[in-house]
Amino acid sequence: MDNRVVTRLGAAALCLGMTHSAMGLDARIEGVDGDVAENVRYYLDGLEAARYSRSRIEGEVQRRTREALRVYGYYSPQVVHQLPEGDPPGYVELMIEPGPRVRIETLDIRIEGDAAEDPRFREAVEAFPLAEGDPLVHAPYDRLRSRLANLSLERGYFDWRFVDRRMEVRPHAESARLYLALDSGPRHHFGEVTIDGSHIEEERLRRMLPFSPGDPYLAGELARYNQRLGQTGWFGSIAVRPRLGEAASLALPEPRVGFWNEVEVAGGELASQPPAAPDADGPRLSGLALEGATALHRPDRPEVPIDISVTPADRHKFEVGVGYATDVGPRTRFAWNQPWINRYGHGLDHNLFLSAPEQRFTGTYNMPLADPLRDSYRFQYGFRHRDNEDTRSLEATVEAARRWEFENLWVQTLYVRTTYEDFTQGGEEEQVWLLYPGISWSRTRTRNPTFPSWGDRQRIAFEVSDGMWGSDADFLRMTGETQWIRMFGEDTRFVTRLGFGAIETDDFDKIPPSLRFFAGGDRSVRGYAYESLAPRNEEGRLTGGQQLLTASAELQRRITGAWWGAAFVDTGDAFEEWGPDALNTGAGLGVRWISPVGPIRFDIAHPFDDEDDSWRIHFAIGPEF
Repeated sequence: MDNRVVTRLGAAALCLGMTHSAMGLDARIEGVDGDVAENVRYYLDGLEAARYSRSRIEGEVQRRTREALRVYGYYSPQVVHQLPEGDPPGYVELMIEPGPRVRIETLDIRIEGDAAEDPRFREAVEAFPLAEGDPLVHAPYDRLRSRLANLSLERGYFDWRFVDRRMEVRPHAESARLYLALDSGPRHHFGEVTIDGSHIEEERLRRMLPFSPGDPYLAGELARYNQRLGQTGWFGSIAVRPRLGEAASLALPEPRVGFWNEVEVAGGELASQPPAAPDADGPRLSGLALEGATALHRPDRPEVPIDISVTPADRHKFEVGVGYATDVGPRTRFAWNQPWINRYGHGLDHNLFLSAPEQRFTGTYNMPLADPLRDSYRFQYGFRHRDNEDTRSLEATVEAARRWEFENLWVQTLYVRTTYEDFTQGGEEEQVWLLYPGISWSRTRTRNPTFPSWGDRQRIAFEVSDGMWGSDADFLRMTGETQWIRMFGEDTRFVTRLGFGAIETDDFDKIPPSLRFFAGGDRSVRGYAYESLAPRNEEGRLTGGQQLLTASAELQRRITGAWWGAAFVDTGDAFEEWGPDALNTGAGLGVRWISPVGPIRFDIAHPFDDEDDSWRIHFAIGPEF
């Protein structure tokens, strides 16, 4: 055999041996099971046998096993261990007689100070799962202690301290006494808000505050305000901080605990007596002395000033995107975004989209109002050229819109749009100018927008055009869609959607292709070509429909990691009159891959109403919402 091959195999074997020895000691346990046994395994998992002598390993096994059992109230166990021959041992056999279990004799949990009237603290105490007479388990006590400390900081009780925190265990009496008393002190309130570094009118930023000076302090409100500032796109960096600890430098550091004053009390708590000397030079006050001194001049309602520091975002941002879909083939997008162009936060975006059947250029001027994230005026313009199947169109559009976003996440948009379109549809040429107002309501909710585990989207819109204000066609147009994504467990995902539309008009020949209805394609009825489902004239050319109905149901199942399989059924059509005899239906199977650039979808669909009885491949990149 080649020496190089032997060398490589030897190195691989050595690496495997090192990997095994670096792993924790495997425990084979008898006498206990369930959570207790798992906790013993967890404690031994960090014991690397190769680092210790055999006698040291035996001592560590005994010590760690007893610690793991103590957490569940077993303070007098009998533990017999046996290690296999050979060094280092790869496992240990444990015979455990857990012995009597300590039970809670006294449970005393108290909240003092302003937090005694705070419902969040009462909920935390009421949710404590142990009661007098129950077996002792350490974890709930530790979790409650951490929960109360976190709540104190989150809700503005910055002078909080535990005045009693004891777990007294008497193994000989098989009993334990648990004491936990929190003195929250007074609750702080929001104080003066200072904004530094903003290039946007300061009053606009203050209108976005989710709190007012004088409101009770909540850390979540600061995070919420930070998020709001980020959503505007105006800033490159954002820092929202409470101004705390102005007197902290006067206090002595926490006392150190040396081995000479460590006392292990029953239950594992450490008590310390004499404090160590301070490290810093110069006179200092102890924490208790400082607390007593400052309490003399403490206001009845202490306030926390809020400091906000921001830096401007880049004034110009450029993006280039490429993609592919079987509907349009290769596609490219160029974007030039200006998130702010003046001190009022107005923004300007331009987008160029290029694909074989469609090319369009659009621009949007955004004018935020009193609440920049919820209320705005938008002015849009765009040019579009389409050349697909029996549709040829050159379109120019200008739109003015007023947008409101409500607390329930619904967005209402009231707009007026004017369109000039020179088109040929199904061999018929026409030029029209339309002026039509409209109103729409939409809402999108999602968790993990790239590949939602939960989400839904709704939209409904109404548009009207009339010759009395100069339009070349009279019509009333309604469109709507809904899409839902839900997870069942960790590995099953259900996606469904429904789309509909209708045009009421006596001038259908003057309705441009951009307002007519077509079905078929990747995001419509799979198994059929893009916008190939619609009424046709006597020559067999597509004319587009006055009504639309599409529906889809898709079940996805995780295969492994980021790979998912899918099975789906789509149905729908565009038609001239309501109540069609039948809808076109397609079904098939697909694969989803959650790639670093977004979900990639590959589907093979069979159209049941195609005379050729063919199969069609659909491929697309991008999120579902």
